[in-house]
Amino acid sequence: MYQIISDSACDLSSQYIKEHNITIVPISVSFDGETYYRDSIDISRQECYQKMVDDPKLFPKTSLPSVESYADTFRQFTDQGIPVICFTISLALSGSYNSARTAKELIEEENPNAQITVLDSQQNTVTQALILDQVVRMRDAGISFENMLEKMEKLMHSARIIFTVGSLDYLQKGGRIGKVAVAATGKLGVKPIIIMKDGEIGLGGIGRNRNKLKNSIIQVTKKYLEENGKDNFVVSVGYGYDAAEGVSFMSAVEEGLDVKLNSETNVAIGIVSAVHTGPYAIGIGVIQKYETL
Repeated sequence: MYQIISDSACDLSSQYIKEHNITIVPISVSFDGETYYRDSIDISRQECYQKMVDDPKLFPKTSLPSVESYADTFRQFTDQGIPVICFTISLALSGSYNSARTAKELIEEENPNAQITVLDSQQNTVTQALILDQVVRMRDAGISFENMLEKMEKLMHSARIIFTVGSLDYLQKGGRIGKVAVAATGKLGVKPIIIMKDGEIGLGGIGRNRNKLKNSIIQVTKKYLEENGKDNFVVSVGYGYDAAEGVSFMSAVEEGLDVKLNSETNVAIGIVSAVHTGPYAIGIGVIQKYETL
């Protein structure tokens, strides 16, 4: 019916991607500013994380997919007359959206009948995954391309990711979310609770103790769900290098929110987000179910 495409910032598992016929365009990462490795193709998540953990002074950089990469991907489907919807990481964090938009324009010049929609997801990692999952569900339910697009603005507006980090150094080095870091460093040793919504990064609280920060994440999420109808939402968890912490946090979230997590969209936070937030990010993503819009 239509092909779902995303850059690799969505962090969905390879199993999910294969089972649900999603096409991924990789973002690249570099540790020296010269050699770039394609996410999950030339370098694994584990390899990237291990480098960062082994050398805390290492601050890798990402590089957006090329216009050519997006164009070649789009052509695989538009040449067959298949409509395409492509989601990218928030424009606040990467220029991936601009690259995809330029590719769309090139394809449409070649093929005026091509149907390509490129959307800035206004999200990243677990919430980008949740957006894609809702589109997969709509496609598999037989909802038309046009009707699916009509739901996207409200759907993306409902998404929130609430998270914290292990170190502020990555936020400050990256510069893209520097205001949050500045706001949170007013007191020595303080870490932020960060909320991402509608493509913007905001401060949701501060604290020093990791466990208390995680509990605060649950409480901030609980308030949002209660205000907007908890049963209308899908909830998932994203975690960094420490997988055991991620599993423990999942149990705490289910108990604290009285919800059942969507296990398919619980994500091991990937390379792209790790560059901006470091190896120890952890948080909750939520999105409204498309049926309730």
